[in-house]
Amino acid sequence: MAEILALLRVKQWYKNLLVFLALFFVGHLFYWPELFLTVLGFFALSFVSSANYIFNDLIDLKKDRLHPEKKLRPLAAGRISKGAAVVIALVLALAGIAISLYLGLHFFLIVVAMIALTQLYSFFLKNIVFADILTIGVLFVLRAISGGFIIDVKTSPWLILCPFFLSLFLSTGKRHSDLQLLKEKAGSTRKVLQYYNQGLTNSLIIISTTLLIMSYALYSFLSEHDNLLYTLPFALFVVFRYYYLINCGSEIARHPEKIIKDKQMMVGVVLWLLITGLLIYY
Repeated sequence: MAEILALLRVKQWYKNLLVFLALFFVGHLFYWPELFLTVLGFFALSFVSSANYIFNDLIDLKKDRLHPEKKLRPLAAGRISKGAAVVIALVLALAGIAISLYLGLHFFLIVVAMIALTQLYSFFLKNIVFADILTIGVLFVLRAISGGFIIDVKTSPWLILCPFFLSLFLSTGKRHSDLQLLKEKAGSTRKVLQYYNQGLTNSLIIISTTLLIMSYALYSFLSEHDNLLYTLPFALFVVFRYYYLINCGSEIARHPEKIIKDKQMMVGVVLWLLITGLLIYY
């Protein structure tokens, strides 16, 4: 079971929590019918994401075996056969699509778009400098706006901008960290890394950080929720702490799901969520 969970990259499911943004910020988090539907949406996105991860691992099998961390993945290490991986991926994809059909046409179309874009990324876009990180940003946005379709609320432009710039921040930080770890071997494990360098990725991190902060600051100032601007210091702390971890060469930059290992980061995230929740719901 542990090998299957590793194959599915369950730890990467945190990205699909973006589907809850619309529910949370519209103030309906405790409206159980909508919460139930959004939870179903989370699993639909997660199943489809896992299927895409498996297909991507099959495509990158040879390169993953050259990577000091990726070579430990079940497929690269030979602990799960290619045939079994394909069957698991197809079952997950069909399950995700079935759930998405239940949740409505618009959500289904979002899921189909994610599948198509992810495959385009796996075969083509991930090898094009800048197109790789921008594609990941679009996938973040699709996850976020899909939550609005589930509960039938108008998609806020901030629900597009903030997740997009957050994705750019995380993606450029990952590229920067990969270059720090792999050095001259970077291009052999991921083709696009031969076009990036430390100076470029550092500049991209600064740009994406600035855009992320400005977007969230404007949203909190212009939001219909009173006093949301008071959450800005907590959001800034989380962003600055992550930026610090990137520059320190922390593995968290390559594996954002491991932020639970950083106590200061987790304290910042929990405080931001608590203060934001209090201001929206009470």
